[in-house]
Amino acid sequence: MSLETKALIDSYKTITIVSHIEPDADAIGTSLGIYSLLKNYGKQVEIVNYSSTLPEHLDFLPNFSKIKSKMSYEKSLIIACDCGSLDRLGFDFSCRDIINIDHHETNNLYGKINIVNPSLASASYVAYLEMKKYFPITADVATCFYTALVSDTQYFTTNNVDEDLFIFAMELIKYGANPKKVSFNLNSRRSLASVRILSKALSTLQLHNNATIASVKIDNNMILSTGANMSDMVGIVDVACSLVTVEVAIALIVQGDYIKVSLRSKHKNLSTVAQYFGGGGHPNACGFSYATTNTEELLDKILQKLNT
Repeated sequence: MSLETKALIDSYKTITIVSHIEPDADAIGTSLGIYSLLKNYGKQVEIVNYSSTLPEHLDFLPNFSKIKSKMSYEKSLIIACDCGSLDRLGFDFSCRDIINIDHHETNNLYGKINIVNPSLASASYVAYLEMKKYFPITADVATCFYTALVSDTQYFTTNNVDEDLFIFAMELIKYGANPKKVSFNLNSRRSLASVRILSKALSTLQLHNNATIASVKIDNNMILSTGANMSDMVGIVDVACSLVTVEVAIALIVQGDYIKVSLRSKHKNLSTVAQYFGGGGHPNACGFSYATTNTEELLDKILQKLNT
């Protein structure tokens, strides 16, 4: 941690930790890890996410129940976790000091202090390297950071896994993270709705460009009939991408009057495609939201962009 970052934290009486809307395990794990760090340091801290629902299988994480959807502090320092752009936080943070902690290549550096390292595999890795110099790493912190890490690397299978990453994971385990407990909660607590929505999504699977691109679509009727929420649909695009001939997978999820698109690839950098449509993310895992309900028309536009 730089002296500038430490000084900014010390200068505030209250701190608000926030992560991107529809948070994943990296966003929540990183946020909760920093929450524990700063609470142990004696700070008045709140942890907030704009979304009305959170992934229930992450409720084993320390202080998960403390996450709320509204802010209480009006003049707090904002620490944003795993979020590439200010609008993805959901709140109005104009005239607020922000520490931006992230690892997305498309992060637009919206903070007063930007701690952004796209070479690292998770936001929790960025936070750990930044904060371990000044704050003790407890078992609670290690559990949150480890959960974020293994989730965002899909259990150490993504392209950014290297020797240093395994050293980081080993350090977290030494601090008290329990791999068995984390693995159970991430992999063995799926909701029935998630299985049902996966079945319906795969029934729409189409192959394009000589079976090198796969697409799946989820409409409002599918969501209503299964009772699924956004956290139940995490990973569907990865199933499509796992097909042997597929290099790129696209999931289009209708959400009211817009479509949420998730993009995955095995080798191709898709971040420029996501940015073209107003989104962002990692080279091999990114997405965007688009103001339409016509999935076929939007899919055609995406395919055209992929072929340019």
